[in-house]
Amino acid sequence: MKQQWFTAALVLSLVLACNRPDTRKPSVTFQDDVTFLNKYTSVIVLSSDDSSAQVAVTPDLQGRVMTSTATGASGQSFGWINRELIASGIPDRHINAFGGEDRFWMGPEGGQYSLYFAKGDPFDLEHWYTPRPFNEEGFIVLRRNPTSVVFSKRMSIRNYADFVFTLELQRTVRLLSREELEEQVRVRLPAGLPAVGFESENTITNIGEQAWKKETGLVSIWILGMFTPSPTTVIAVPYVAGPEASLGPVVVSDYFGAIPPDRLRIKDQAVFFKGDGLYRSKIGMPRSRVKPVLGSYDSALGVLTLVQFTLPEEACDYVNSQWRITDQPYAGDVANSYNDGPASPGAKPMGPFYELESSSPAAALAPNESCTHRHATLHFRGDRNLLDQISLAVLGVSLNDFETAFN
Repeated sequence: MKQQWFTAALVLSLVLACNRPDTRKPSVTFQDDVTFLNKYTSVIVLSSDDSSAQVAVTPDLQGRVMTSTATGASGQSFGWINRELIASGIPDRHINAFGGEDRFWMGPEGGQYSLYFAKGDPFDLEHWYTPRPFNEEGFIVLRRNPTSVVFSKRMSIRNYADFVFTLELQRTVRLLSREELEEQVRVRLPAGLPAVGFESENTITNIGEQAWKKETGLVSIWILGMFTPSPTTVIAVPYVAGPEASLGPVVVSDYFGAIPPDRLRIKDQAVFFKGDGLYRSKIGMPRSRVKPVLGSYDSALGVLTLVQFTLPEEACDYVNSQWRITDQPYAGDVANSYNDGPASPGAKPMGPFYELESSSPAAALAPNESCTHRHATLHFRGDRNLLDQISLAVLGVSLNDFETAFN
């Protein structure tokens, strides 16, 4: 194993030395976004010792990771930020789509135990409201250091079945070291490869007097990252292969109606999904099919994005977030991807953006019990051969697979 590790590292180093550096200039720099955010809200910047890897976090906007960079203040800003909404100062009760690469939400979104619809309301956009604690209210900073920050938030949320969840959230956002990035991708990273990674650790504790039970609804920790769409961005979601008779469908794709085949392809190694921000659609991966990773590749910018998350080995229930009453409220998705677009012909999209998401199991917590979910986001930019090896190692998908998925 040590010999294999050394050989892989040597090959990667030689490949890097033989290729030209990436000279593409970013359209929006990290400093551009931080300067903008500082006009309207407080910003905490986490930074590596050499300031190449940086992450911008906002306590007032629910402790979101708004954006990150792998090449310092003048480098590419990886997150999608809704500048128009933030600058307006006008809150939206339905959803404050501020943007950000990692935000805390809770599930389920739809169904008989929904947190986003009031009892008896129809499941449509007009009646859909994100709970105030993680849509409009700020999070408290408990402590911070140069590479991490810890937030806290107490909240009470009523579900569609009229059960009230009283809970406390502790959320830690941490910049990953170069060594931790290597552990995440199982590949030695040469010093010259631009890379940044961060992780959120999210723990909810039942601080109420009642236990959370299936009969009155359970909740999940739901982490979502918004990214800038483009015509050259494709999302890949690896899955567990096997017959549908025993494992069920490979992917759930009917959240907002059927997705055309020129936007969703099921291949042998992964499901491919367009992240162009032009067509409102969503896919989900059920527990029987999911692997603890998904990612995207923008071939024009040469940016590979990976999301990894905690996935218990044992079978678990997951809340069902589909916008309808269901006879399987605990047979929901573990990982999701959303591509924004107009909700109706001629309508204005929320972004546009695309999302990479993960969820914890349904939390059946007695008073004072807790549930934790971790979600890591990694970005790599630069030499194509290196990015190809990382993508193959983590996703089992080559860059060519991304680029030819819809040919």
